[in-house]
Amino acid sequence: MTCGFSTVGSGFGSRAFSCVSACGPRPGRCCITAAPYRGISCYRGLTGGFGSRSICGGFRAGSFGCSFGYRSGGVGGLSPPCITTVSVNESLLTPLNLEIDPNAQCVKQEEKEQIKCLNSRFAAFIDKVRFLEQQNKLLETKLQFYQNRQCCESNLEPLFEGYIETLRREAECVEADSGRLSSELNHVQEVLEGYKKKYEEEVALRATAENEFVALKKDVDCAYIRKSDLEANSEALIQEIDFLRRLYEEEIHVLQANISDTSVIVKMDNSRDLNMDNIVAEIKAQYDDIASRSRAEAESWYRSKCEEIKATVIRHAETLRRTKEEINELNRMIQRLTAEVENAKCQNSKLEAAVTQAEQQGEAALNDAKCKLAGLEEALQKAKQDMACLLKEYQEVMNSKLGLDIEIATYRRLLEGEEQRLCEGVGAVNPGEVLGGPRGEPERPFGLPEVPPPPLLPENSSASARLSALPWLTSLTQANLKHENAPESFPQHSEHTPWTMTSILVFRYHHR
Repeated sequence: MTCGFSTVGSGFGSRAFSCVSACGPRPGRCCITAAPYRGISCYRGLTGGFGSRSICGGFRAGSFGCSFGYRSGGVGGLSPPCITTVSVNESLLTPLNLEIDPNAQCVKQEEKEQIKCLNSRFAAFIDKVRFLEQQNKLLETKLQFYQNRQCCESNLEPLFEGYIETLRREAECVEADSGRLSSELNHVQEVLEGYKKKYEEEVALRATAENEFVALKKDVDCAYIRKSDLEANSEALIQEIDFLRRLYEEEIHVLQANISDTSVIVKMDNSRDLNMDNIVAEIKAQYDDIASRSRAEAESWYRSKCEEIKATVIRHAETLRRTKEEINELNRMIQRLTAEVENAKCQNSKLEAAVTQAEQQGEAALNDAKCKLAGLEEALQKAKQDMACLLKEYQEVMNSKLGLDIEIATYRRLLEGEEQRLCEGVGAVNPGEVLGGPRGEPERPFGLPEVPPPPLLPENSSASARLSALPWLTSLTQANLKHENAPESFPQHSEHTPWTMTSILVFRYHHR
């Protein structure tokens, strides 16, 4: 069977072949095959491979390879001096048809791109590890901060309880003040009711006094009208008396004139003598007496009524003044009590509002504290969960990093070993078939130690699965480093020199 994994080619000069020959036997390349129970054989394609010059100790090109069969396998290398019997394939003496592989540059470019991709992935893994380390530190800082914050905030409950107790005492004081103010308000309301009753009584007395004043004024008006009537009657009587006096005087003058004109005086004895003067004087005296008595009575009655009205007016005015003063005082007291009542109501409402606000603030503060405590507990729980997830991811990344570090160390050791081998130099190789050992088993070519076949891994294998293949790489590296039959010289001018056997093995193993 042919194993493309274990086939390695290295060529130099115009007739050399590139590392693409590691992919399997193609036209123009050399391939080393291994079959069960038959050992290792080397064959040539259409172009390239080993020529007659390599058999005779060629100076420009060399090729070596390794393959693994069913029962045996090994790593290609140089022929040890202990080999005594060599069978030469005569077909190798025929001229070679050397051609340049057209796909060599493309394959080389692909390999470079793959190396760059691997380096990018490795750098991305390193950046991810650093980022996760920073995230881990940040989460540890957050966890420490939340733990310290929780310890600090654990003392808030007694503070809130003390604040609530203070608010309760203030509420009790406010309730006591409210009861005292309520009793004072009731007392003030009772006093106000008494003053209202007195005010109503005084208003009723004032109305009664006003009614009496109106009635007295009516009586005074009647008396004044009567006085005016009497004065008018007295003037009429006086005019009538004057008229009668003038009339009687004229009659007396006429009679006297008639008497004086008569020359004969007849003396008559008339018992019925009419004394007009006496009658007039008597009537006048009577009228004067009646008028004087009426005037005096009217004046005295008027004076008495006026005095009585004046006294009543003065009394009522004094009563009215006192009533007005009392009313004003009651109004002032009512205003003062109303202001006090309003002030007490405002103070009571303010105290009730303050008590309500204090209760609401206490409840809000308590609810806020509970919500904050629940939020902090939830945040702490979430932070713990995130920390656990991050620790798990960090552990996985650290495991991946450890695997990558091991792979890098293995790659470094392999590369250092290959570089050391390149620095020491590699000579030409004479291809041939190796005879069987003492037990009939195929011997290891070129005197290399026996290396187990590499494990087959899928393309999407994890880091742990790759780590399981590290012992094979380690054994391969140790086998390469322990190899003591290295050639003394190796060409250094080929463009395919960096692709050594171990590097191609590692590259092929990594991409399986």
